[in-house]
Amino acid sequence: MNMQARTPHLPAIPMTIAATGLNPVFARDILIKTMFRKNVSTPPEVEANLCCSAPIALELIEMARAQNLIEVVGRTGTDLRYQMSESGKARALDALAQSEYFGALPIPLDDYKEQVKLQSVADVGITQSALEGSMGHLIIPDNLLSQLGPAVNSGKSILMYGPPGNGKSSISNGIRDALGDKIFVPKVLEYSGQIISVYDPIVHGEGTESSADPNSLRRSGMQFDNRYVLCKRPSVITGGELTLSMLELNYNPNSKTYQAPLQLKATGGVFIVDDLGRQSEPPQALINRWIVPMEGGDDILSLQSGEKFLVPFDTLVIFSTNFHPAKIFDGAALRRIYYKVLIDSPNRDEMIQIYALVAKAMKMPLDEQVLIHLFSKLYPQTDNKYAAYHAPFLITQMKSICDYEGRPHKMEIDLVERAWANLFVAESVVEH
Repeated sequence: MNMQARTPHLPAIPMTIAATGLNPVFARDILIKTMFRKNVSTPPEVEANLCCSAPIALELIEMARAQNLIEVVGRTGTDLRYQMSESGKARALDALAQSEYFGALPIPLDDYKEQVKLQSVADVGITQSALEGSMGHLIIPDNLLSQLGPAVNSGKSILMYGPPGNGKSSISNGIRDALGDKIFVPKVLEYSGQIISVYDPIVHGEGTESSADPNSLRRSGMQFDNRYVLCKRPSVITGGELTLSMLELNYNPNSKTYQAPLQLKATGGVFIVDDLGRQSEPPQALINRWIVPMEGGDDILSLQSGEKFLVPFDTLVIFSTNFHPAKIFDGAALRRIYYKVLIDSPNRDEMIQIYALVAKAMKMPLDEQVLIHLFSKLYPQTDNKYAAYHAPFLITQMKSICDYEGRPHKMEIDLVERAWANLFVAESVVEH
């Protein structure tokens, strides 16, 4: 199956307020706040700012007009132009005091749950060729790819462990790239009258919307519910900065709205926890926070009021650590991580391939005598302990020396020895 050809399930375009699943007064207040904050005055502007269909824009306008919250003040082309009445301004200020949110109509959480089922990461069906293609820049043993493929297809959690500097982070990114297709991400969600912002350009990339041009004489209309954004499957990458608080709703007391936690933003995609064991939180505490969602497919979040509710947890979680799993997790936690994959140090032949690949990518001609010197003189000093990061480190150092000294980019034995000196920290005690 060609994953690039997968067609995402288009969210239906609601044509009435009832079809949005929102309380009509709640939706009307968003209209009033948007008109007040952004000086919106025509139906096409309402349609564009609320990310709704033309019939909903007109329905909301008529509701507000019937309640004397807005009034007609003229025309702009073929469209009526509206302004807020004094009672409308008073209502807008009252609504803004409850929540500063205005703009796109939110999607009710229950509706979003149904969309998540239709675009689950567990249904991607990653192929061997797609995974190999996304890892083409890496030297990876065939047996490792054969382990990773089924693990990714399961949609279950993966723990990659092994010595540092051997590509665990690069492999995690390759898995993310192999997913390939696109999904619909909500701009904002609504639960119990509360607003939760989800779409994040940093996580989701630049998405595609389907709104019509409000200035066009012949508007083509929308292709899907524009309260969603069509994006690549999301990818959240965290490292030592990850804390438990980042996995909870973030309440903004000024706007009185919530920011979705990282794992909710990663719904339908990949959540990579890099350098597990380097966080301020103990690894066991982090994994305990993930146990319920990883097993049940739902996560539990809490509002400021203390009310708890379920959100979908449809995320491929990849843990990456330099520690042995038994040293940072108890047996119960290890049982709940479905796949444990050892990313070991490369052997001599693989290391030579890595040098060749990196040298080509960095446009530094590979020199046989330098390689012989590396493997016969320098690596024996470390009991022949290889790591994938050695190649880019040493070649980058050599190029930097060449640039500084005005030498051509060419491998030399003296250059590799000078670069090697920066690869390891001297074990002697430094006295102050």
